[in-house]
This record gives sequence, structure tokens and C-alpha cells, in this order.
Amino acid sequence: MKKSFFVFCCFLLCTATGFAQKYFTKNGTISFEAGTALEDIVATNKTAASVLDAATGQIEFAVLIKGFEFRRALMQEHFNENYMESSKYPRASFKGKITNIQSVSFQKPGTYPVTVKGTMEIHGVKKEMQTAGSLTISGTAVQATARFVVTISDYKIAIPRIVADKISKTATVVVRCNYSILK
Repeated sequence: MKKSFFVFCCFLLCTATGFAQKYFTKNGTISFEAGTALEDIVATNKTAASVLDAATGQIEFAVLIKGFEFRRALMQEHFNENYMESSKYPRASFKGKITNIQSVSFQKPGTYPVTVKGTMEIHGVKKEMQTAGSLTISGTAVQATARFVVTISDYKIAIPRIVADKISKTATVVVRCNYSILK
């Protein structure tokens, strides 16, 4: 009897795990705007790596700072050397959880609102954050989107006074990831 129960539990565990998928992308897009009326500052990085666990809601992102591209090369150089110190702090990351993952049906197409909570690390500084986003399910593909605001000084990024009127004190960040099943 105990042996049958054990085999049955193993079967249930394997079956439940079989339906729980992990999703991955290495081509996620992260962009930000941090300009003012005096200067248009927009950058995009299309090489963000991310993993999403559909069973637990765990989600992680990593992006190389030098991968952000600006319209002007000089702006990109200043961003990497003077502000982000990308040689010293080469990447930014986020580790967290979709807190309402149980409300997302990965078997049913549609767009589901989600809340993400976790730790963002930028410029060597870790900070807890929470934001709203959405997951769009279409077959085996999952698209994640989110938009949130980051206060630049929270991450000890120094803005010289000479350009302080050209750079916003906050950056609006937009995340878009098209996930595939991790095999």
C-alpha cells in the first residue's frame, strides 16, 4: 500500500512538473527615457536575457549596460563612462516574482495583468521595487511588458551640475520580452 501511494505521488509530481514550463529570451528589449525639455535622452537595449518560471512566478532579467544604444555616439559614451561606469558595473539585473501568477492561464490565450515584486540592481545598488505589467499568452509564446519609473539618485548615479537641467531626475523604463519555452 505504501509503495503504491509513493508511486502515485511520484506520478502526480511528474505530471504537475510536466505542465509547469520555464520560458526564456535572450533578446528582450529594455528602453528608457530620461530627458527634459532641453534634451531628448532615449536608449534601447535589445539583448536582455530573462527567465520566467510559469509554476512559481519567479522571473529574472540581466542586461549589459554597454548594450544600450543612443541616437548620438557621444551621449552613449558619456552614459557608459561618466554616469553608469559600465566598466565597473557592467550589468543591471532584476530578480523577483510575479505575485499573482496563479491568475495567469498559460494554456489559454489572452492578456493577463500581473504584479511583479523583487530586487533591482543598477550601478552596484540593490533596491526593492514593485510594478504592474502584463503577460500575453499566444500558443506556446509568452510576451511580457512593463513600464515603471526609476529615480536615478536611488542608484547613486551622479549627474554633474553642468548638465543637470538636461537630464531628468527619473527614468521611465519600458520592458518588452518575447519568451519561448526553455528546452
